[in-house]
Amino acid sequence: MPTITDIQEVKHRYIAYLRLAKGLSENTAVSYGEDVDKLTRYLADAGIAVDHATAADIEGFVAALHDLGVGPRSQARIISGVKSFYRYLKTEGYITDNPTALLEPPQLGRHLPEVLSVAEIDDMIACIDMSAPEGLRNRAIIETLYGCGLRVSELVGLKLSHIYRDEECVLVEGKGSKQRMVPISPVALRLIDDYIAQVRSHQVVKRGCDDIVFLNRRGGQLSRVMVFYIVKQLCELAGIRKTVSPHTLRHSFATHLLEGGANLRAIQQMLGHESIATTEIYVHIDRTLLRKEILAHHPRNNKQR
Repeated sequence: MPTITDIQEVKHRYIAYLRLAKGLSENTAVSYGEDVDKLTRYLADAGIAVDHATAADIEGFVAALHDLGVGPRSQARIISGVKSFYRYLKTEGYITDNPTALLEPPQLGRHLPEVLSVAEIDDMIACIDMSAPEGLRNRAIIETLYGCGLRVSELVGLKLSHIYRDEECVLVEGKGSKQRMVPISPVALRLIDDYIAQVRSHQVVKRGCDDIVFLNRRGGQLSRVMVFYIVKQLCELAGIRKTVSPHTLRHSFATHLLEGGANLRAIQQMLGHESIATTEIYVHIDRTLLRKEILAHHPRNNKQR
């Protein structure tokens, strides 16, 4: 049985395994590697080798996360990463018994994501300065995020060659490099075409970015952080006090589809969710909104007491 002499080398091979064998995205694989770092630091402080850790040692690590104030959802994600790492160690022959086999994540309450109304999204768009060089680009970004329900990583990686104008669809590369076709509205298509013709075509494009749709001022690929900043700034200008990120537009896309009568399976396919259970959270959002409407407008609830 091989022994672990350099944990960082093992971790790097593990991350490569996640990317190549499991098809995880770079960001997800790196996050799993960070989970390994948290565990190894904890075990090193206790004088315990990673390949000699027991179930009690791992439970102590989870207890330490709780004591540090790490929330249940973050604990569950870290535990998932640790379990994945030990499965890898067993597959590679570093250990014979998996100390995480019976480890259970904390129970999670269902978290309802923040959702913007159609009026709030219109207010955001109205705040875009179309006289600024990046105004047309930002308008196209918001319309594409909201109109297609994309993840921010999918938006910044969107390719010119993956826009099918006749079919009014875009080919999106999601988590794990999995591709899906997503309808795109004529409005979003027109704005992208205007941005390409009036702004992008006049930029000096950096090497490797020729096929990328949305570019920064220097002609490079737009970063996820920059998209986050654009969304946050527009919300502030529009006077929206909700906790908003680019992902909020994706949640709003799904919720508005459901409110409009779209089939849950169709929403699942457009969002790129592997499990319908992930999409079912929007059913709960819809029911919450319905309850608010009933409480606010039903005559029995407005009756004077």
